[in-house]
Amino acid sequence: MLLRTDLPATMQGLQSIFQEQEMTETIHDTEGHGYLVTFIGKNGRFGVLRAHSHGLVTFDLQCCEGDDVAQVDNLLNELEKKMKSLLHGNIKRIKRLPALRRGDEVDRYWPTADGRLVEYDIDKVVYEEDSVYQNIKILHSQQFGNILILNGDVNLAESDLAYTQAIMGSGKENYAGKEVLILGGGDGGILCEAVKLKPKMITMTCGNVLDSLTGDCYEVLVEDCVPVLKRFAEEGRTFDYVINDLTAVPISTAPEEDSTWEFLTLILDLSIKVLRPTGKYFTQGNCVNLTEALSQYEEQLGTLSCRVDFSKEVVCVPSYMELWVFYTIWKK
Repeated sequence: MLLRTDLPATMQGLQSIFQEQEMTETIHDTEGHGYLVTFIGKNGRFGVLRAHSHGLVTFDLQCCEGDDVAQVDNLLNELEKKMKSLLHGNIKRIKRLPALRRGDEVDRYWPTADGRLVEYDIDKVVYEEDSVYQNIKILHSQQFGNILILNGDVNLAESDLAYTQAIMGSGKENYAGKEVLILGGGDGGILCEAVKLKPKMITMTCGNVLDSLTGDCYEVLVEDCVPVLKRFAEEGRTFDYVINDLTAVPISTAPEEDSTWEFLTLILDLSIKVLRPTGKYFTQGNCVNLTEALSQYEEQLGTLSCRVDFSKEVVCVPSYMELWVFYTIWKK
């Protein structure tokens, strides 16, 4: 709530609301920084009412599981009505936010790449385990199906065919009879879609996660992609398409991320070396809002051992709840 009025008088005018709810108040000394009152009530309710000197008033109410939802709604409704009455229409804006559920058995809240908090409609945990490398979760969403989450980062959901299509060229490429190299992609989504396009051969480097490591037109190498790329380069082996599904562009450009940037540059350089003159390299970027990180990635393209050009496409990936950038890179 934003308002322009005498703060103590307004706060005192709200006391009757909390008294009716049998909530005991404690006024705190803010050393001149507005007005702060806490309230403790029955059923473990705890409220924080704060009025800042510049006019912002906030009220946070914590309730325990099993509390009477109707009573809570009534308290908030009465508080809103009283505030409007006391201020005689001087409120510039009022907003009530949905309740956050903390400590539930199923975690619904996950951050976007650009730091916003998103509440998913998660209804069950399908799988969870700590591997030697990372925490692995598969959660079920009513909208997006099963969602793969690695170390708290939403990776991919059953709804996210748009991601797979974008990192393969968005339907603009002819894979028939071509040789394809996939780096990473352990969820199997890219491989699943690529074999439908009748390529000559797909070589994929990832962990031992798929049901079958070989097929009529594919082979999965359970190896680190860096030595594989170096070996292919030394052997002169080349590909029509290289699809990098290892990692997104780092969010931060801070020094502590230098090793990740070096890794990305190494993968890029090695991939370009095994790319045929008319070949294409596909990779994800990151959230469209992370302009600084994306710009740094594009600058990295100018430091490779071979001159390249690139284009980019912005795609809405459903479970990410944000627009995502994908790159196509080729030799000049």
